Amino acid sequence: MPTRRALDFGLVPSMGSVGDRYGNAMIESSWSPMQVELLNRTRWKTRVEVSNAIFEYLEIFHNRRSRHSSLGMISGVEYELCHTS
Repeated sequence: MPTRRALDFGLVPSMGSVGDRYGNAMIESSWSPMQVELLNRTRWKTRVEVSNAIFEYLEIFHNRRSRHSSLGMISGVEYELCHTS
């Protein structure tokens, strides 16, 4: 039933296996801080408003300013600048 509903709304359902504890680990590690730092602090009036806020959070804050331990404590943008020619 959930798969059919996702498809009805034009979404691609999860491809992970049932009960796989690692299936959502990556997205959950990103979603939780965004939920706390952005989404839970404001009452959004429209989907467009929240979509724009999520884009700005990810593109401006997370990728340009937020330091990532897996990248040696530099931002995603700094990492790309150092590792591209």
